[in-house]
Amino acid sequence: MRPMRSMLYIPANSPGMLQHAPIFGCDSILIDLEDAIAYTEKDSARVMASWFLREFDFKDLFVTVRLNGADTEFFEKDIEAIIPCRPHAVRLPKCNSEADVLLADEKIGEAEEKCGMARGTVQLHAMVETALGLENAFRIASACPRVTALTLGGQDFTADMGIQKTRGGRELFYARSRIVAAAHAAGVASFDTVWTDLNDPEGLYNESKEIVELGFTGKACIHPGQIPTIHRAFMPEMSELRKALRVVEAAEAAEREGKGVISVGGKMVDAPIVARSAHLLALAELYGIEREAL
Repeated sequence: MRPMRSMLYIPANSPGMLQHAPIFGCDSILIDLEDAIAYTEKDSARVMASWFLREFDFKDLFVTVRLNGADTEFFEKDIEAIIPCRPHAVRLPKCNSEADVLLADEKIGEAEEKCGMARGTVQLHAMVETALGLENAFRIASACPRVTALTLGGQDFTADMGIQKTRGGRELFYARSRIVAAAHAAGVASFDTVWTDLNDPEGLYNESKEIVELGFTGKACIHPGQIPTIHRAFMPEMSELRKALRVVEAAEAAEREGKGVISVGGKMVDAPIVARSAHLLALAELYGIEREAL
């Protein structure tokens, strides 16, 4: 799977934005049926999301749909309408435990089987938005094979904690570290929360660089104008790419020669470093940097 640096939230009842999604330049979109949709518009938004998923060509975008929570009357209706349309993934909000994930997994699996799809076709991105969910982050991320990403819902998390989100983001440092560590331990992707101030691109860039350094694989955004800033923050340094290339080439040579040990510059290299290096080279391709240029 290609790296997903940016995931653009688009309200499900915004046909103009959905129609222009392929030209915004993001790596993925998230069609939102939850917070962006008023209570009275849930049904019509679901119908519109379903139509776009069935009829519209999103090109090479990775398409995720954020469902309404399992504790709402809309949850099962969302699953029944969205799963047959085969989005790449659905995002489950307010995951507090592995039980929440397993419930969603079963409901999605039933919907898949009902329309002739193999169980597990649609991926699940689990959203952690409470202190309890944070404590259970690894169990949530590893609850079932359908889970391919763990994501932090910063606005609801700070509300649950009774604190305010600040420009510096110090209050989210522990939560971010916990989320990204749990995701890496479970072998899934990790997405950071949104930056809400559209008039502060410098703040967005600083926060994006920080989450890249923490190990997040992507960041959510709420406006197309934020996408270039996020992508700039994810761009690897050339020195990193050259080192990554040496690691990947050594791993490829070891595989060809049937060797189980990989050495680069006289130092042993293990599987996580090889995976990280391969990820960096995949990122480089998104910036038009070919191996031959390194």
